[in-house]
Amino acid sequence: MNWWNEVEAIIAEKSLLKHPFYQAWTMGTLTREDLAHYAQQYYHQEARFPRFVSAVHSDCPELKTRQVLLDNLNHEESGPENHPELWLRFAESVGASRESVTGSLPAPATKACMKAFADLTRGGWVAGVAALYAYEAQQPGVAKTKIEGLKAKYGLDSKEALGFFQVHETVDVWHSESEKQILLDQAAKNPDLKQDIKAAVAQACDALNGLLDGVCEARGIVCLN
Repeated sequence: MNWWNEVEAIIAEKSLLKHPFYQAWTMGTLTREDLAHYAQQYYHQEARFPRFVSAVHSDCPELKTRQVLLDNLNHEESGPENHPELWLRFAESVGASRESVTGSLPAPATKACMKAFADLTRGGWVAGVAALYAYEAQQPGVAKTKIEGLKAKYGLDSKEALGFFQVHETVDVWHSESEKQILLDQAAKNPDLKQDIKAAVAQACDALNGLLDGVCEARGIVCLN
């Protein structure tokens, strides 16, 4: 398990909660316009996330692992409460119309984040699972912090404003634990995968932080790491 401690150390070092944009969120110093711009840009990553899961599922040769990934994919896309829809409801709550979100263009940093995840999830299924883990392992803590900030600092406590984060605060606990077990099992079979897993986790974390850097730059927020 020592090598897995290194995985967790990478995520802790590159934690999204350490990014100045999320710290500003917690302090309540972002404007509604800042939040709206963030909602527009992050939508591009969120809307494609099911396809990242699908790419890993498609490439995975193991039935039991595909079943786990399929459950993840179903949570992302099924029904009227699918995750992109929940994100659009949040966006509306901070003043961004659906049209302004779905019709927005991804900034270069957003494109870079999406490309990184596309490359990781199509470049080998184990590295793909590692990329998914790098994102979903952080989401319960990130979601909890965002909910607290939206309530305390921005006066937003409706189901529409909080729904996306409330879902991720709980479901990603299960998703990330399942992904962790998959990665541990694969590394036990092939120890050479440990370095690939750590590299994929680091790349995914860097990509997500880069998206936030782009939001800060676009809004003139002094928060680049």
